Amino acid sequence: MRNTYIMKHFLKFLILIVMTITFTLPVYGYQPKGSESTKGAKKQGGKGHHGYGRPKGPPANIPAHIKERTSPDGKGINLNGSQIGVKGIAIMAETIALKNVVSMALKGNNLGDEGVRVITQSSTFKNLEFLSLWDNGISPEGIKMLARGANFNKLKELNLMQNNVGNQGVVLLVDSSNLSNLTSLDLSVNKIGDKGAIAIATSPYLSNLKKLDLFNNQISLKGLRAILQSKTLVSLKEIDFVKNNIDDESAAKLWESHMNSCRALKKGSDSKKVRIPLCAN
Repeated sequence: MRNTYIMKHFLKFLILIVMTITFTLPVYGYQPKGSESTKGAKKQGGKGHHGYGRPKGPPANIPAHIKERTSPDGKGINLNGSQIGVKGIAIMAETIALKNVVSMALKGNNLGDEGVRVITQSSTFKNLEFLSLWDNGISPEGIKMLARGANFNKLKELNLMQNNVGNQGVVLLVDSSNLSNLTSLDLSVNKIGDKGAIAIATSPYLSNLKKLDLFNNQISLKGLRAILQSKTLVSLKEIDFVKNNIDDESAAKLWESHMNSCRALKKGSDSKKVRIPLCAN
């Protein structure tokens, strides 16, 4: 009877954390993950839809394509699926009209680590707040550049879905003060295990993080427990850990224990001083 009760409440929690928020989407600029068909991509293990009818290479005229996909005020650009490569991002770096860009959607552009290097070194991108690098073949080496680059110290949303981040990349990323203003972090489909989850849970730079996506990784109950018991993820409101190495029953029991901690915290005299993730802090 008790197990049924716990499972019922856990499933409610599960539905809450994987809900997709519907946004009114702009034609240009950085777009939240829902606008990039993440829901469909997740159902297919992060691979996305088939590529029928899609371009198989970069645009013939990259500068013209960049101009077409840039917002009138130059603050946003959406190049999802454009396959501009390192050559294209280098052109962007020299484009005066992008000097005030704050949001860039660069999903599927074959940027690799060298593309990250270009973004890091160009003053054009010094005002970035919203950045999607989904599916660009970025390794821990690229993550290191991102973590150390001055152009990334204003980031509020960072999407690194479906790269080659791994535990090593996560450790490098979350040990950076560049993440101090971050409210949303997507690390789904990156072969991250408990070491990466624990690094996230103990990072001193993620106190403003509200949304964390760890869909389709290799995290076990140990990693999830570390995140739920984190003393630094105090603003976390939403997490997706679907398709990890966690069975539903164990996760349900852990969640019930976490909710008991939340209730005890609210009743305690120090409730205003102590905060833990995914509670109504």
